[in-house]
Amino acid sequence: MNIDVNYKNKKRYNTAKYPIRQPKIIVWLIWLLSRFALFGKKWKVEKINMEGLKPPYMLLSNHMYFIDFELAAMGTLPHRVNNVVSIDGYYRRPWLMELIGAICTRKFTMDLHLVKSIRKVLKRGDVLSMYPEARYTPCGTLNYLPESLGKLVKMNQVPVVAVVHHGNHLHSPFWNFRKKRKVPLHTTMTQILTAEQIKTMTVDQINAALREGLDYDDYRYQKEQGIRITEPYRAEGLHKVLYQCPHCLAESKMASQGTEIYCTECGKRWNLNEDGTLSALEGDTEFSHVPDWFAWERTQVEAQIAAGTYSFEDEVEVYSMPRCWRFEKLGRATLRHHPEEGFVLEGHYNGRDYRIQRQPIQQNSLHIEYDYCYLKPEDCVDISTENDSFYCYPLTRTDVVTKLAFATEVLYQRARQKATV
Repeated sequence: MNIDVNYKNKKRYNTAKYPIRQPKIIVWLIWLLSRFALFGKKWKVEKINMEGLKPPYMLLSNHMYFIDFELAAMGTLPHRVNNVVSIDGYYRRPWLMELIGAICTRKFTMDLHLVKSIRKVLKRGDVLSMYPEARYTPCGTLNYLPESLGKLVKMNQVPVVAVVHHGNHLHSPFWNFRKKRKVPLHTTMTQILTAEQIKTMTVDQINAALREGLDYDDYRYQKEQGIRITEPYRAEGLHKVLYQCPHCLAESKMASQGTEIYCTECGKRWNLNEDGTLSALEGDTEFSHVPDWFAWERTQVEAQIAAGTYSFEDEVEVYSMPRCWRFEKLGRATLRHHPEEGFVLEGHYNGRDYRIQRQPIQQNSLHIEYDYCYLKPEDCVDISTENDSFYCYPLTRTDVVTKLAFATEVLYQRARQKATV
């Protein structure tokens, strides 16, 4: 049972608002500002199978960095677009987000009003844009896509356009977005489903088409395009994603500096080469492809859960976001993650205990942040409910947020399978 935080009757931001229809002047202003933001970068937006397509349609995009929005804006002009935006995107600017027609939601929650807002946008003949991964890609490959996405497409029966950005992760990797790299950006906008096709397809078939249409691998793209990243800091931060050593199996003992990632437990080192491949400085190279190392870590978490050895508990520093103008500092609390309970956050604020629980079946993925820009430059996880969001910074267990994201997705799938038996 959840016991809400005692905010002493302070109002929370109401996410259950229908978005306005974008004024035409806003459409052109967004395009102009996006064009300005892309100045000095080498970029291209390519349209495929889009001839004669007019709104309404759904625009589904992969997610690497904020530049995704700017590139998408280059391809949607002159049409009105309503973007689904997480509440942290409203921070200190809810009036602006409402003005541009954004649709507010909290990540990985059951938001029925979001479904209604999407339907309203499409019924009035506009473009509905959303980023179904709901977080930046940790290592340049497709994140988890919820099964409900196919249901949403089937419900609305409008064309679906897949926007796939290539090079954005290489340019601004989630694990070190503060240091940019000189990488060309190539965005494809492809109509992958027509309204007529959707009418004849099952939800499972739609989901399969969406996964295929949105699939990407930025490191494979780098190799295929012969892109060389010569910056001397190109591996710094990579240990946040590659947190487990494949040589000695130690967790949270990885570090990175310059062009190298290494294990502080056994001392093994790997170089991130200019072509994006990894090579061990001594001995065998367990994984030359960054996403392969990342995928292996997931199998390790799956094995721990299957063996009954997985659990997490730590003291955390908590900031909440019931409204958009400021974060509430709730102080220290305890965060647990367990295969049966899911996430349990327990703390004390304003003279009263609070308890927030998200069971495995309630959360199909997890919002994680590396060096979170709005609060402090450390790693955190966001545990959201339908009316609040809690940004939790582990205090003793470092480099654990990636593992928590893996575990959340694995536990959700297990809970979902049990529910359907």
